[in-house]
Amino acid sequence: MTRFIVRRAGAAVVLLLVLTAIVFYLQSISPGDPVKASLGANASPAAVAAARTRLGLDDPLPVRYARFVGDAARGDLGTSLRTHRPVTSDLRDYLPATAELVGLAFIFAAALATLFAFSGALRTRGGGAYRGVLLIGATAPPFLLGLVAIILFYSRLGWLPASGRGPDDPGPTGLLVPDSLLHGSLGDTTDALKHLLLPALVLAIAPAIAIGRIWRSSIEEVFRSDHIRTARSKGLTESAVLSRHVVRNSLNPPLSMAGLQLGFIFAGVIVVEQVFSWPGVGNYLGASIEVSDFNAIAGVTLILGALYIVVNAVVDVLQAVVDPRIEN
Repeated sequence: MTRFIVRRAGAAVVLLLVLTAIVFYLQSISPGDPVKASLGANASPAAVAAARTRLGLDDPLPVRYARFVGDAARGDLGTSLRTHRPVTSDLRDYLPATAELVGLAFIFAAALATLFAFSGALRTRGGGAYRGVLLIGATAPPFLLGLVAIILFYSRLGWLPASGRGPDDPGPTGLLVPDSLLHGSLGDTTDALKHLLLPALVLAIAPAIAIGRIWRSSIEEVFRSDHIRTARSKGLTESAVLSRHVVRNSLNPPLSMAGLQLGFIFAGVIVVEQVFSWPGVGNYLGASIEVSDFNAIAGVTLILGALYIVVNAVVDVLQAVVDPRIEN
């Protein structure tokens, strides 16, 4: 297992280097000039040339890439042209809100996928209606689903808020729900969860369908295997067969799909945060794209890409734990 973890960590490092190379290349061919954007449109050519020399933008491409990787490794992602603050500082402010939203969305996706898979594989009563509703929700794009959710649950029913994150974060983690619990404020915790519910569900529905379908097929395949028939012939109850033999043996495909779907959640969060005015990196990225703030765009891309690579590495390790044959 140790050797497998080391190999997977090495692969993750290589992928991170490839990601930095792609981001750096896109930055180098970007039509916008960060120096002119920083100095202003009326800056003289001499001032622009001096700034480019000072920033090292006239250095050879390999030198600039090495410096870019070194700065990123130290947490220096440049300065935002829009906020005039270090991108790292901006991300430190915005990332906790996105992390909380993505985390809850992934929990919802896992729960909904579990219900989808087992209700289909076990033919539970009412499962068809549940799966039908989930499938209908998954056919809509996230922005449309978000707008429908706002109209229904905010405008018509008045059950849930339509925008924002809720009360001010008391610290220290930046995650509003855990911080409110740490300070013993149940009212703020409830309010924060109400604000989280709609955007998290909108993000969770499509991944839940993808994971649930794969898991349902895996469960049905395991049910047809010889060792399940042997277990039943020994007199084990269906619940014992399910808990002891089916669940673990069916986990590899949905774990793999879960890692892939996390990437779709990261992509969807950019749209969903703008629909629900959620103060996370998705909103930050959207505002940065409008003004061609490439430092901020590159910073968000690197952070989200790195998180996706790390999570998929963890998923691979979990798959090896579930099925030791993967190590070979």
